[in-house]
Amino acid sequence: MSSCCGNDTSCEKSTIKAEKGEIKAAIVGQPNVGKSSIINALSNAKLHVGNFSGVTVEKKEVYVKKNGYDVLMTDLPGIYAFNAYAPEEQVAKDFLIKEDYDLIVNVVDANTLSRNLIFTLQLLDMHKKMILVINMVDEIEKRDGKINRKRIEELLGIPVILTSAKQNRGVDEIIDCIINTYDTNIVKNKIYYNEKIEQRIEDLAKILQKSQHFRDKKYSRFIAIRLLDRDENIYKIIHDLPIFIEAHKALEKMYAELEAEFDEDSTTDILANERVAIVRNLQMEAVDAKEEEESLSEKIDNFLIHPVLGLPIFLFFMWALFQLTFVLGNYPMNIIANIFGETSAYIANLLPEGSFNSILTQGILPAVSAVVMFLPNIIILFFGLNLLEQTGYMSRAAYLMDGFLKRFGLQGKAFVPLVSGFGCTVPAYMAARTLKNPKDRIITMLVLNFISCQARMPIYILLIGAFFANHNQGNILFGIYIGGAILGLIFAKILRKVLFKGEPEPFVMEMPPYRFPSGKVLFMTIWIKSKMFLKKAGSFIAIAAMVVWFLSSYPMHDNLRQDYAYKINQTKNIQTKNTLSDELHSKLLESSYLGTAGKFIEPVFKPLGFDWRVTVSVIAGLVAKEVVVSTMATIYSVGTSGASSKKLIQKIRENMDFKAAIALIIFVMIYSPCLAAMGTFYSEVPQWAWRTFYTIYPNIVAWIFAYSGYHILSFIGY
Repeated sequence: MSSCCGNDTSCEKSTIKAEKGEIKAAIVGQPNVGKSSIINALSNAKLHVGNFSGVTVEKKEVYVKKNGYDVLMTDLPGIYAFNAYAPEEQVAKDFLIKEDYDLIVNVVDANTLSRNLIFTLQLLDMHKKMILVINMVDEIEKRDGKINRKRIEELLGIPVILTSAKQNRGVDEIIDCIINTYDTNIVKNKIYYNEKIEQRIEDLAKILQKSQHFRDKKYSRFIAIRLLDRDENIYKIIHDLPIFIEAHKALEKMYAELEAEFDEDSTTDILANERVAIVRNLQMEAVDAKEEEESLSEKIDNFLIHPVLGLPIFLFFMWALFQLTFVLGNYPMNIIANIFGETSAYIANLLPEGSFNSILTQGILPAVSAVVMFLPNIIILFFGLNLLEQTGYMSRAAYLMDGFLKRFGLQGKAFVPLVSGFGCTVPAYMAARTLKNPKDRIITMLVLNFISCQARMPIYILLIGAFFANHNQGNILFGIYIGGAILGLIFAKILRKVLFKGEPEPFVMEMPPYRFPSGKVLFMTIWIKSKMFLKKAGSFIAIAAMVVWFLSSYPMHDNLRQDYAYKINQTKNIQTKNTLSDELHSKLLESSYLGTAGKFIEPVFKPLGFDWRVTVSVIAGLVAKEVVVSTMATIYSVGTSGASSKKLIQKIRENMDFKAAIALIIFVMIYSPCLAAMGTFYSEVPQWAWRTFYTIYPNIVAWIFAYSGYHILSFIGY
């Protein structure tokens, strides 16, 4: 399927470079074309996930070693065109124009080829080495369609590969084609416009070449095209150069002449029409795609996005997912808890008594165990959400929710960050960038706090396990998540009426066809999420646990210890010994640095039914929500038992009543997210007024609702 074999005319080779080294390739395409699926399908590839420099947009880099080369592929955020609007598109555009790389790998969707190729033509304007990867060809073939790869190569002058990432067809050939294209010194891009436009491009390029910044003819041609396309970012590049006045006058004249000659309002429309015409001609010559009278996707949509049944079906899917989270997650959760508990007990007996033994078996291990044991539940939740997303159902859910969300003052596109918030608030804040209207964006970000992230799940599961019967636990968890979402919608309505008056912008979203999910993509996504969760538990939580252990263990109070040691040694009754031991632990904890700090803050939370232990745990949760459970595990010293999770649940039952547990669930559901999420909000919203409001209001609202819940339950007899 690859065009980069030795016989292919579009991959003519000249002199092969003697020194082999690193090849930098930019993987670029419009959203939902399957770039990530292709990356995940690449065999023997090493994936690194980080952020682009200076911004919080996710950056994926893939390393592959082959034929003596280190191939580095950077997966750029989805971008529709060089006329970028969303921040992610701007990141992709800046990378393509400003960064140093060797070639472009443009991925397009075979199902929406005509729209995708518009951007391909803009990339060809750059006159860089380039490969066109047409993905999802299997879906065209199912409809008896056909894509003539060789004809597309002849028309565009670049190598073309037909792939299906889902079926792993043609994917590994991409690396070979990257190497062959890199070794080819000839760039044969064949994109030329109407001769009237070409004349203006040439004239403007000559003016630009007077500047040392645009000596390269290919680069000056690209900049000239972008200027004729009224690209403001490019206009800013030439603004401070000596040639600006001459270029500006020439541009104004060209704008007027072309708009008159083509009878259009803008040269942007003229160039857009030219590209559409080129793509239409290419499709007529090289693509035979047949459409069904009513596609399978349309038949399924008639049911899943039914005006009446659609929303109940979506809620049923979410309810079923939370049921599975509990039912399937309980078994491995108990196994993990027992393994950690037995390991802790074994190490406690193996090591000599002392601070190291104590910090390891009473601090780090129980704290990490208290978080890691919830990993199965989180994997199930992520698996379900990714499954719905890969099949294309989440786009339908966004469509379903559009009218519903508008009633609460949110734009339909807000559904995307809201659903992302169930996973993690940090990417949810970043996903809010897709909302172009600043009011819509800030409202969405302010109510995202009511959407419970996966880090809060261990707290919910712990408290639900302590106070609710097994057969109701999934329903309660579902109710917590839906209740938080409904509360967020209510506050969105209040914010829209009071602080952000006006209507949200109209919502437009493309409906992708339904697809069978890729097992490899699902696995890779879950693996990355799990690895990040375990990394946090193994490092960040462990450090927090050591701090909590130190604060709860010092000062030592040797006299108190000696007094109780004497009493314990004097009695022979095992029950009395245990009672005295628990009494000693309680007194030492209350007189520790942690106990002193907790009792100082306790009056603020006392009306909610929280003692100083819960107060300290909640405050620690501002660092990371997982720390709430690990702090409780450390404070209650549950690490030396083979059934540490059951022991922690028992300790919570002994020290907290039902109404206080409900108040804690409500408070955790609403109060400020972790420091990482807060930092992301601050980076996304530069106005200090909104930063201050965001920092204060969720904690006040959380206290009021938790107080109300506690006292309502108290009033009715709990």
